[in-house]
Amino acid sequence: MTRFFRSPSGEGPVAGPGDDPQSSTAPAHTGTEVRVGAVDRDADGPEPWISAPYTRTIHAPVGEVTLSDGEGWSIPLDVARWSGGADTADHAVLERCKGRVLDVGCGAGRLVEALARRGHTVLGIDVSPAAVISTACRGGHARSGSVFAPVQDEGSWDTALLIDGNIGIGGDPRRLLRRLHDLVRPAGLLLVETSPREVDERRRVTIHVGRRPVSPVFPWATVGTRALVRHGRLSGWAPVEQWASLSGERHFAVLRACA
Repeated sequence: MTRFFRSPSGEGPVAGPGDDPQSSTAPAHTGTEVRVGAVDRDADGPEPWISAPYTRTIHAPVGEVTLSDGEGWSIPLDVARWSGGADTADHAVLERCKGRVLDVGCGAGRLVEALARRGHTVLGIDVSPAAVISTACRGGHARSGSVFAPVQDEGSWDTALLIDGNIGIGGDPRRLLRRLHDLVRPAGLLLVETSPREVDERRRVTIHVGRRPVSPVFPWATVGTRALVRHGRLSGWAPVEQWASLSGERHFAVLRACA
């Protein structure tokens, strides 16, 4: 069952962090729509991303949020940056987008918002209903669900995005890259943010807020640029371009879908 939420305009209830969208009463539709449907339970299923402590950080980023494997490995989740506006490094990505854009793992919606302002038709998808609602609150279009489930207009997107480490979704980069190949048009583009380190890792992780785990264990991958190119070649993609932000902290690559 699909429920509709509208972006708040100062009146009417909206499902917020920690709310259960399946039990919330949907307000009358008067503004931007966001579709929050039944999310599937695939490898990138919603459970890790719908815990109340995590969803609260989307709306009011506080404290340290990390992915950790319980054995000493962890990476920070920069939720404060994700929940803000598009920065200089983001705009370098947006300048390379062509035509209709699909933002996979759109989070709080900063890239959807910025792309729409540039005149692109853009859709965000995310397994977190709170993230999808946040995107709608910015005036963007977003849907709740897994990238491995049916996606609107499959095979016709000009550009797809895997930014903020989302190449890790599902813990299997080649499976994810094959899925993205199905979603874009022939010769479509895929823009990926990679690890600044040349790694190719698979781990079972949990989301931590501070020292406290707030999610079930789920699979995740961390991929550097060289590994991305290698996985891409084996999944129907050809490398086009690679670059890093001025700070050197963020690394990106563009791939083009092969026939």
